[in-house]
Amino acid sequence: MLGTRWWKRTVATRDAAAPALSLALQGGGAHGAYTWGVLDRLLEDGWRLDGISGTSAGAMNAVALAQGWTHGGADGARESLSTFWDAVADSTPFELNLLQSLNSAGDGGMPGPMNMMMSLTRLFSPYEFNPFELNPLRDVVRAQFDFERIRRDCRLKLFIAATHVTSGKVRLFRTGELSEDALLASACLPTLHHAVEIDGEAYWDGGFTANPAIYPLMYECSTPDILLVLLNPLSIAEVPRTAEEIAARSMELGFSTTFLREMRMIAHARAYIGEGSGWMPMGRFERKLTGLRFHLVDAKELATAGKGSKLNATRAFLHELRDLGRARGESWVREHRPSVGKRSTVDLAALFA
Repeated sequence: MLGTRWWKRTVATRDAAAPALSLALQGGGAHGAYTWGVLDRLLEDGWRLDGISGTSAGAMNAVALAQGWTHGGADGARESLSTFWDAVADSTPFELNLLQSLNSAGDGGMPGPMNMMMSLTRLFSPYEFNPFELNPLRDVVRAQFDFERIRRDCRLKLFIAATHVTSGKVRLFRTGELSEDALLASACLPTLHHAVEIDGEAYWDGGFTANPAIYPLMYECSTPDILLVLLNPLSIAEVPRTAEEIAARSMELGFSTTFLREMRMIAHARAYIGEGSGWMPMGRFERKLTGLRFHLVDAKELATAGKGSKLNATRAFLHELRDLGRARGESWVREHRPSVGKRSTVDLAALFA
């Protein structure tokens, strides 16, 4: 009995001393496996987690983490993330070099199979070329996640973003509201899938309105430390020239605009408050805003990846992304762990203002 009490006190002391973070996880299709690697490294290091805001692939990572965390702590979360992404790989109907089939013509000058499929999305809606709404991801989500248990037992604050189609408003599904449909709504690309209906309302990918949403981490979480895990590049080296480059950059901007605007508003508001801090008393909102500490892991290695790589769900590629993310997470932990809980490690004004 004494040993059990000592072990519980030791764990409680260790957890209390561990840094606490909230996570903001961006979407990006198969590139979400990069975030898997980042999270795997963070979980290995014993960080405490408060809230997780996720969109699309970021939402998948958030729920996979929560699924394992609920019954197995950090080790359970790592196992759950691995199981989920391997299941995604297993759902790929054939081993194919998707990068080549999307970005170049196949043998004999004919387009590759995936290129042909993507061409159909420019001519037909998913209600026409996929009338039965075949979606392998639904089968993966249904097999991997116990939403009833997550809603009941998960202590993490989850914020899963989807876009309300008719109003264009962001809809956040919190921990107690999570379901298979809510998660699939967050990742519903309207050119590939039917809108997901929840309580009679139609939803599309959350990337249109929040990729990811930052404000719930500000207002509903206790830790002031927020780690942004971004998959879309904040800047690119050269202006796009080819049709493919222009299409890829247009898509990145389309799925980043709301996030960039939200971060710009935060940066400007903090600067405005700072200008008057010498004479104007700060209220609750001002103290909350200026007390936030932001940190960043961005997938710089993926900045030049072709647009087709976001659809490459083969096991080899997903594991390659995981390894890249783990290495990036290792670098971030080594450099910035001592600052968490004390100061920001990223200059918001320089990045977003």
